[in-house]
Amino acid sequence: MGQSTSIFLAFVGGVFLAMHAGFNTQLNVQLKSPIVTLLAVYIASTLFVFLVLSIVNPSFPSFGQLKEVPFYLWFSGALFSVAGIALYYHTIPKLGISTMVSIGLFGQIIFSVVAGHFGWFGLPVEPVASKKLIGIVAMTLGIILIKN
Repeated sequence: MGQSTSIFLAFVGGVFLAMHAGFNTQLNVQLKSPIVTLLAVYIASTLFVFLVLSIVNPSFPSFGQLKEVPFYLWFSGALFSVAGIALYYHTIPKLGISTMVSIGLFGQIIFSVVAGHFGWFGLPVEPVASKKLIGIVAMTLGIILIKN
């Protein structure tokens, strides 16, 4: 897969996440609880994943492969996912979707630049360069313009 395709898919993924935030915020308003909303969304997501998995990759990892996965990896990503998404559901009605998503994306970028610089999570090291710092400043100005 070429870089252009990957960039396009990343863009579509971002659109889908913004749509996800919009729809699930509506659900949150109806259910009046970010935690109940999370439960409903994750149950539905699990069903969708099983459906897609059965079509795309009908074989599951072996018990031996599952046993090799470090214990913390089964839960740490889910913990941060639940916390992050609950915060989205809580803040979108207060800030609006464009403001919340842009500020949320800003948090992701700041963290990813730091994590990439130090190679956290076993990912490739991506040193902070002046271009990245200019991009962070530009994004900060963009968020200010979106908010006002």
